[in-house]
Amino acid sequence: MSAPATPEVLWAQRSNKTDAAKNFIYLTISVPDVQPSHLKLDLKPQSLAFSGHSDSLKRDYHLELEFYAEIDKEESKINHTAKNIEIVLRKKELKEEFWPRLLKDAKKVHFLKTDFDKWVDEDEQDEAPEDDLGNMGGMGGMPGMGDMSSMMGGAGGDFGGIDFSKLGGGMGGEEGEEEGEEDDEDEDMPELEEDEASSSEKPASSKIEEVA
Repeated sequence: MSAPATPEVLWAQRSNKTDAAKNFIYLTISVPDVQPSHLKLDLKPQSLAFSGHSDSLKRDYHLELEFYAEIDKEESKINHTAKNIEIVLRKKELKEEFWPRLLKDAKKVHFLKTDFDKWVDEDEQDEAPEDDLGNMGGMGGMPGMGDMSSMMGGAGGDFGGIDFSKLGGGMGGEEGEEEGEEDDEDEDMPELEEDEASSSEKPASSKIEEVA
């Protein structure tokens, strides 16, 4: 039997020295089609261990990470989808500065990559769309990992937690103007119909008079 493979891991982060909810790590373990019964996730304040089996790829995976600094396990969240396992790790220490790296060891590892879909530069965090973590479940419950009932959320995480309603404001204004113009045209239509109706009624009344 071959040794377990190491899955690709994507990461990004946010930092805030006053708001704990905006002080976290995005972590995505890219392993598709892992059934809950074939998955084990052990999250600790300074480390994470993952083991799982992909049904479609017919491969076993194993991953161990030792974090640069401590995280708050109780406030961390997870979302298990058909494509991957998404985790939001709440940083324990409130700091304005980013972590310089994800792992305690400064040595680069081949499987760890920056998640550019979620990454925001440290000095541009206030301008970024607010992160929507509503589809993420808590970490309590099941031995070695989170409550599966809350983990099996939707795939909203695929969009990076971005609220698309806040994007493309200029385009929305143009659409609104066009809709307004169409509404004005629609309001004029009943008058035309009334004119046609009144004109069609006149010949009918004259015919009735002739018959009489």
